[in-house]
Amino acid sequence: MQVGIKVKERMSKTTIELENMEFYAFHGHYEEEQRVGNRFRVDLSFEVDGAEAAQTDELGDTVSYLDVYECVREQMEVKSHLLEHVARRIVDALHERFPAISALRLKVSKMAPPLGGQVEKVSVIISE
Repeated sequence: MQVGIKVKERMSKTTIELENMEFYAFHGHYEEEQRVGNRFRVDLSFEVDGAEAAQTDELGDTVSYLDVYECVREQMEVKSHLLEHVARRIVDALHERFPAISALRLKVSKMAPPLGGQVEKVSVIISE
């Protein structure tokens, strides 16, 4: 038995997903969209090192998806003209608040956009 040799800590890429988060918000280029609002759907997938949390079973050893949801909700409440702006603001807020996030994929969708025809949704995706 060798004394003083540390066992190499194991890293574990863990993906956490928050799917089909729904919000009613006031994003849009047109004045009516900002006045009347619309339904939005947000999908988020992010990676963290989950090895410690898997061992300890402690919330403090990972990124709380409740806190992540609250961060997304806060950003969805801020009016924007473009979905690109909404998505970028969410991504920036997540990286600032949760430095343990190593990669993410965010999709923001406007449901039934006013395009003059039958369209289920229009989406913007950011992957980092």
